[in-house]
Amino acid sequence: MAKSYFRILVALLALSVFCSAAFAQTPMLGFTAKSAAQEEGLEKNFKAIPSPAEERKQHRIFTAQPHPAGSARNNYLARYIAEQWKKQGLEDVRIRRYDVYSTAPRSTSLELVSPVHYVAGLREQPYAQDPDTSNKAVSAAWTGFSLSGEVTAPLVYAHSGNPEDYDYLRKQGISVKGKIVLVRYSNPYSYRGFKALTAEREGAAAILIYSDPAEDGYKQGKVFPDGPWGPESHIQRGAITYDFIVPGDPLTPGWASLPGAKRIPVNEARSLPKIMALPLSWHDAKPLLEHIGGPVAPPDWQGGLPFAYHLGGDTARVHLKIDMDNSTKPYYVVEARIRGSQLPDQWVVMGNHRDAWVFGGVDPSSGTASMMELTRALGQLLHQGIRPKRTLVICSWDGEEIGLTGSTEWGEEFADELRKKAVAYINVDSSTSGPNFQGSAVGSLAPLLREVSRSLQDPSGVSLYEAWKKSAQRVREERKQAGPVTDANLVDTRIGSGSDHTVFLNFDGLPVIGLDFDGPYGVYHSMYDDFYWINHFGDPGYRYHTLMSQLWGVVALRLANADLLPFDFGEYGDTLNQFVEELVKGKDMSQLELQPLRAAIADFAAAGRELDAAAQKTLASGKLDAKAAEHVNQGAMQAERNWLNPQGIPGRPWFKHMLYGARYTYAHLELPGLTEAVEKGDWTTAREQATRIEQALAKNTSLLRDLTAQLAQPAQPSGGPAK
Repeated sequence: MAKSYFRILVALLALSVFCSAAFAQTPMLGFTAKSAAQEEGLEKNFKAIPSPAEERKQHRIFTAQPHPAGSARNNYLARYIAEQWKKQGLEDVRIRRYDVYSTAPRSTSLELVSPVHYVAGLREQPYAQDPDTSNKAVSAAWTGFSLSGEVTAPLVYAHSGNPEDYDYLRKQGISVKGKIVLVRYSNPYSYRGFKALTAEREGAAAILIYSDPAEDGYKQGKVFPDGPWGPESHIQRGAITYDFIVPGDPLTPGWASLPGAKRIPVNEARSLPKIMALPLSWHDAKPLLEHIGGPVAPPDWQGGLPFAYHLGGDTARVHLKIDMDNSTKPYYVVEARIRGSQLPDQWVVMGNHRDAWVFGGVDPSSGTASMMELTRALGQLLHQGIRPKRTLVICSWDGEEIGLTGSTEWGEEFADELRKKAVAYINVDSSTSGPNFQGSAVGSLAPLLREVSRSLQDPSGVSLYEAWKKSAQRVREERKQAGPVTDANLVDTRIGSGSDHTVFLNFDGLPVIGLDFDGPYGVYHSMYDDFYWINHFGDPGYRYHTLMSQLWGVVALRLANADLLPFDFGEYGDTLNQFVEELVKGKDMSQLELQPLRAAIADFAAAGRELDAAAQKTLASGKLDAKAAEHVNQGAMQAERNWLNPQGIPGRPWFKHMLYGARYTYAHLELPGLTEAVEKGDWTTAREQATRIEQALAKNTSLLRDLTAQLAQPAQPSGGPAK
């Protein structure tokens, strides 16, 4: 009897475990059970194709020579990509030309003329271990869109070059007007263009931006060629375009720079700097800092060099001469498609930029190599007769480093079509500088990204999801952030600027996803960001390059093949609640009544959950009416467009998204028009912006409830109209 009872108990426990496991197993977002089984088989086939050997082969091609925007090598690589895509079987391959206002150096020089004489080398040191560092085509130090000119002036150390740094200098009686300011990267981080704009507003004659070893050099660990951090002579090149105001071609703000397009005068271009600028290695900055004189800088302004930093102002004088070729040149965007079998007029758009400051080992050539393996795998599926339901559009952007140029011009040219047809944009700038996954998405696509990460294996042996959570927890602890990493905070839903997603989110109103693996990386925009660096530090064996190709492709295929597009508007509503809480934290909001906005968000989130429940119920039944699905999918695509304000945010009309924007530093800025008004104490504008967001929420809430009602209607016989 006891044995029989024990057997029954074991059987019941086993049944309980089985039922619990079955209940816990969630279906694939947006798919019926039948479609999910087909998709799983397709993805298994796809994931088996990308190979580390092919990733390495492509990476070497793209890192063989320097290829900045507008260069002959970069234009050759555009043709190479087009030829490869044709061979891989991709369709509608074409190269689009945009005539843009571009930038390149003729010559740069810098010397300290007093109290001692020092001529800056402005060059990076070659290393025998890495033959590419001896390449004669590598440029000297230069900054994109610097003014040309020549000046001799006193030198002032202005720490990070942010507004509060100049406030401190003023309190010390130091003016930077007519002087040359020396600032450093990344302490705290701000985009170099914001540093330049701030110096310009302060009346400085020029700005020098150097890499301090405290941020990306020997204070962090071993330096190149023995480690991943920047050596003494590494130079972080970069543009200072004010693309946080208007990205893309400075002379065609808001429309595409097609050959023959209307152009505004250079002196009217809001994104063009009016200051001379030059980047420096710490090797060249060291003599300047050693002899700058003046008061001792405060403790938090001190850096990694072995002496006290001073503020300057009178003792040291510097002679700077810059000659730039800032003129109109052709940039080339390469475009290819795999036409959808059932819904060819719904597009999933993917992109990576091709241009690099030098070799671009990480940025962007790791991403370009992953893109080429992604397209090779998709081409093989197409050769097998496997075509996605929706159209895949793949683009190689040009001029990203200069001002997000190629993607912006393409996004402006096809804005109307994108707003009608595009499901989402998936951006990969760099594939990898290490093993730590960083995934970003608008709130509605965060669940999809989490789900896909569970289906892929990380090179460490666990799922990508597990590896992601582990590395995210480590980062959270390093930053001393409270609480554990959960699904609610795993995906980064705070999206700033600085890469090619900008036009698609902020101008076209597309939901976006960003994918990246990172790690210790101290050679950004320098000569040392190259093939050697990737093979020794960033991704030896190209395992993360390969994983990126797989991840990028699976995310795209889920969006392309879903029966109902996998947007989660309930989670989007939760994200918006967080945005409001972050807005009000620590502020006196007595001048602004936010209860109507909170109520509108709650209503939107509830409508999103209702739609999600209806979609899951319909998909679980396996009875999905084709007409209803088309209506729901088109409506879901429209939701992100409804966040656009045609007038744009105050002061920056090109940026039209009411939920997502970017600060001048490139950092994320949620509820941008409202937040900037609150921070300025402009309560009239703040109330206007809050009302606009409430109206957009009401519009989307009504839309989601209409889609829910559509799903609740009985399925129609094949060919019958939806009621």
